[in-house]
Amino acid sequence: MSDALRVEGLTKSYGNGVDALKGVDLVVAEADFFALLGPNGAGKSTLIGIVSSLVNKTAGRVAVFGEDLDRNPRAARAAIGLVPQEFNFNIWEPVEEIVINQAGYFGIPRGQAKVEARKHLTALGLWEKRRDQASTLSGGMKRRLMIARALVHKPKLLILDEPTAGVDIEIRQSMWHFLRELNEHYGTTVILTTHYLEEAENLCRRIAIIDHGTIIENTSMRSLLGRLNRETFVLYLREPLETLPKVADMEIRQQDETTLEVDLVAGQSLSRLFDALNQAGLEVISLRNKRNRLEELFMRLVKEGNAALGQGRIAGDPEVV
Repeated sequence: MSDALRVEGLTKSYGNGVDALKGVDLVVAEADFFALLGPNGAGKSTLIGIVSSLVNKTAGRVAVFGEDLDRNPRAARAAIGLVPQEFNFNIWEPVEEIVINQAGYFGIPRGQAKVEARKHLTALGLWEKRRDQASTLSGGMKRRLMIARALVHKPKLLILDEPTAGVDIEIRQSMWHFLRELNEHYGTTVILTTHYLEEAENLCRRIAIIDHGTIIENTSMRSLLGRLNRETFVLYLREPLETLPKVADMEIRQQDETTLEVDLVAGQSLSRLFDALNQAGLEVISLRNKRNRLEELFMRLVKEGNAALGQGRIAGDPEVV
């Protein structure tokens, strides 16, 4: 299996002295579903912009399925389908024409483009809107139109920059299903950036976290989540609480008269907590994680990464986790 994307020593410096990327190395395997996460201003969009030829790099190398972006930019770009954060199509153009015209940029004959447009618009629930102007679509439909447009030339690598931003839960779930099918059944490599960390945890097999232009983590999702040594649960009680219960080795806090917050570290079980609460005459009717598990880790890694930068740690030093 080849590399879908290989980035080596990638840097980007702006004239105002800002170093957006500081020697980024990144490899994404073919057919992977890969999360690229980071806080605002971390360098995600700059990295995606360079890979998709929208931003000029300062130094480094980018290869897409073995095609060097400098030596063979046409082949490298043809392998990529990009779904940017912002809507960037002609809103006065009919939906079907937007997709067909995109195919024309890649030299696809109009007849074949119509076939591909129908396939993707149907799969994304937009075929009935094909003759409507894009301006009439809802925000969620516009997001799906951008995905259809990105797929019309059959790219082997699909890059999605915040694809579900601003869409409702139902549409988000349907887009998750579509992207899973695309990856699992057609072998399309997917790189996803998102601020919905639940989205990354549910979809992606590998993850890289970038902060201050440096990759601070690059591993499998399973391995990363396995490092979570503390989780916070919110427990909802059937009856109001009179006295805060004490459970050995567990930190319990009261939010209100029927809600508790509990920290569990690795090795501690919910069963023991429930037993103790039952003995205290308290019945738990539901519970939830206070945060998504990946969110817990993401916040910790970024915090520790910032602390390392403050101490002068540079890229290539030992991991901070």
